[in-house]
Amino acid sequence: MRGRALAAAVTAAVLTTTPVPAVAGPRAAAAPAGTPVPCPHTVPPKADRPPRPVPPPAVPEAQRVGGDALATPGLIVPPGAPSPPPLTATSWVVADLDSGAVLGACGPHEYGTPASTQKLLLAATMMPKLDPKQLATVTRPDLDIEPGSSAVGLVQGGRYRVETLWLGLLLNSGNEAANLLARLGAGSVPAGVKAMNDRARELGALQTHAVTPSGLDGKGQFTSAYDLALIGRACFAIPDFRRYALTRNTTIPAQPALKQTGFQIQNENKLIYNYPGALGGKTGFTELARHTYVGAAQRDGRRLVVTLLGAERYPLAGWKQGAALLDWGFSLPKDASVGRLVEPGELTAEQAAPAASPRPAATEPDPADTPGPVAAYRAAEDWTRRWWPAAAGAGAVLFVLVTVFLVRGRRDQGRRRRGPGRRRAA
Repeated sequence: MRGRALAAAVTAAVLTTTPVPAVAGPRAAAAPAGTPVPCPHTVPPKADRPPRPVPPPAVPEAQRVGGDALATPGLIVPPGAPSPPPLTATSWVVADLDSGAVLGACGPHEYGTPASTQKLLLAATMMPKLDPKQLATVTRPDLDIEPGSSAVGLVQGGRYRVETLWLGLLLNSGNEAANLLARLGAGSVPAGVKAMNDRARELGALQTHAVTPSGLDGKGQFTSAYDLALIGRACFAIPDFRRYALTRNTTIPAQPALKQTGFQIQNENKLIYNYPGALGGKTGFTELARHTYVGAAQRDGRRLVVTLLGAERYPLAGWKQGAALLDWGFSLPKDASVGRLVEPGELTAEQAAPAASPRPAATEPDPADTPGPVAAYRAAEDWTRRWWPAAAGAGAVLFVLVTVFLVRGRRDQGRRRRGPGRRRAA
C-alpha cells in the first residue's frame, strides 16, 4: 500500500510540473457530459497505408494547454458558429496569428505524425540563428536521406548560401537541406534535433517530439494540430520566413567545379497561387503520416493560420482542406474564440522558479523519501545538521546568563552578611 501511495504521489508530482494558464470563459460549443462532438468528416477512398504508430499516453495537463475546452478528441467551435467543412483530416486547428485566439478545432491535442510540416519547427529554431548570406558546404552525411524522399538536388562539396537552403527546404521540401541547416545551426544533426525539441518546449508545444529535422518518419516522432499552430505562428513572426514562404520559384545555383548546372524549383504549396491573401505555409506527406498541412492567409485586417494532420488527398488535397478551413474561420466574428495559443516562453517561465534546496538527480529513490526507520534516521540527521548550530548557540547564551545570575546572587548574600557600609577587601 505504501508503494502504491508513493507511486501515486510521484505521478501527481510529474503531472503538475507543467503549469497551464487558464483561459477565462472559452466560448465553446456544449456537449453531453463525457461525449465528444463528432467532427464533420468525409470518408476518403480506401488506400494501402502502414498502421498508425501508437501515440504516447495522454497527459491531461498537456491537453489543456490553451484552455480546458481544447481537451477534446472531437469538435470544438464557438456557440452559434456555422458548421465547419467536412474533411478527411483526423485533427485540425484554425487560429488568429495576431491575437492567438483559437477559432475552432477538431481534436486539437490529439497526437499525429508531422511529415514535412516538421520543417517549420526547424525554421522556427534555426532561422533566427543563421545568416542568410552565409556560405555552407554540403558534406556526405547531409545527403543521408531516405531513398526516393523529397530532395532539392544539392551535391556533395557544393557551396550554397543559407538563404538558398531555406528556399530549398520550404519550396521543394528538401530533406538534405534540412540535415544541412540542422548541422549549421547546432554543430550536428542530433544537436539540431535536440535544439528543435528545446524550442518546441519554449513555444509551449508540449506534445511535439522531433526525431528527424526533416519530418521523415522516426520512432516516437509526434506532434498535434495545436502544437503546429504554435510553431506556425512563431515562423510567421520571422520576416525572412514570410518572404521565403511566398516565393513562387527560385534558382539553385550552378556548381561549376562539380560540373552541375543551375536549375529552378517551384513552391509546392498551391495555396499561394490560388487563395487570395495567402501568406504561405508548408505541405507534408509520408505513407505513415498521410497528408499534413500548415497554411496562413490575411483578409480584412485579420491573419489566420490553419493546421491539419492525417488527411487524404481525395476528395480534397491538403491545401484545399486548409483553404476551406480558412474560409470558415474568416466567416466568424473577430471576437470568436474557444481557447488561445500560448505565448512563447509562457509555460517555461512559470516553471523557472528555483527550488529552495535543489537535490542532485538520483537513479534510485532517496531513502529519506521512503517510509521506514531509514527515513526517520535521515530526518533526524537532517534536523541535526540544520538546527544544531542554532541550538548550541542558544545553549551557550543561556549558560552565560545563568552563571551571571548565580555570581550576582552570591555577591548579594556576602553583602548582607557583612552588613551595610562595609566593603570587601581588595
